Amino acid sequence: MKMLPSLCLALLATTAAAAGADAPWHALPTTTPSPAANPGTPAKVELGRMLFHDKRLSESGTVSCATCHALSEGGAGHKPTSAGVHGEPGGRNAPTVWNVGFLTSYYWDGRAASLEDQVRSQLHNPIDMGMRDAAYVAARIRSIPGYLPYFERAFGGADAVSEANVARAIAAFERTLVTPDTPYDHYVAGDKAALSEQQLRGMAAFRADGCSRCHQGPAFDGPALAAGTVFTMKFPTNVRSPFVATYSLVNDLGRIEWTGKEQDRYQWRVPSLRNLKYTAPYMHNGLVPTLADAVRVMGSTELSKTFTDAEVADLVSFLEALSGPLPAVPAPTLP
Repeated sequence: MKMLPSLCLALLATTAAAAGADAPWHALPTTTPSPAANPGTPAKVELGRMLFHDKRLSESGTVSCATCHALSEGGAGHKPTSAGVHGEPGGRNAPTVWNVGFLTSYYWDGRAASLEDQVRSQLHNPIDMGMRDAAYVAARIRSIPGYLPYFERAFGGADAVSEANVARAIAAFERTLVTPDTPYDHYVAGDKAALSEQQLRGMAAFRADGCSRCHQGPAFDGPALAAGTVFTMKFPTNVRSPFVATYSLVNDLGRIEWTGKEQDRYQWRVPSLRNLKYTAPYMHNGLVPTLADAVRVMGSTELSKTFTDAEVADLVSFLEALSGPLPAVPAPTLP
């Protein structure tokens, strides 16, 4: 994008201060919303941190949530697809769990309406964790006596240990995983020195090229929607793009595989752009190796645009400004 730095700065200063739905720039809140059915509490979060890291929640005792979502490494899978409980690869790339509390639906196809639903689905997925049913999950936890006091503190009652409460605890923990300390957030909050001139050029191009039509809001995952509502877009739109064949972008049919509805063919939940610096490889199949490649793919397939190397560098620089330091999450001592 050919724009004088002073003009770019003036434009973005005005844009960041603009009010209304048209303004795409929103800082990430420091806390995520908790559903009324599962309010977060310190006891619940502590229990969830344990369960998130406990491999005994998988059928073979070899896989935990943290296996595919290592928090210190970006919380995402760093292979195209992650190996599950018996070493079989999953069908889609494992997205990051950082900032998942801001999403309104889960999985690449948006089929889970809540984090609790997503956790339970993962527990029972025969490839991922292989726990055959709710009773089996509860029995596995009850076989570890040290867990009982934690469940009683978190949930109370005689039936505190249950599969539903396992999911509630893990979801409560995941809602604490927030990364608001990014250059972009500091800029939106008023620190106009937080972004470099290149990042500002990329920010202006991100809006001018139409990226913000889909990637908007604090998490850059779409418009503000009620919990349980999925926001999808077709990908790829331009099926004549050479990247479609290069990265096998139409081998997976998308949301239609869940709904069976033709209008959902190649429809995907719009993913967050937060922390992309840490979460390569990219796209639903994890076949796009670098962030620069991902920018080129999206330009060609969604905008029918071939970005120059300079434009790619500017956009990558801006996207990297959406990544901040990852808060330390100590590994727990398990019962």
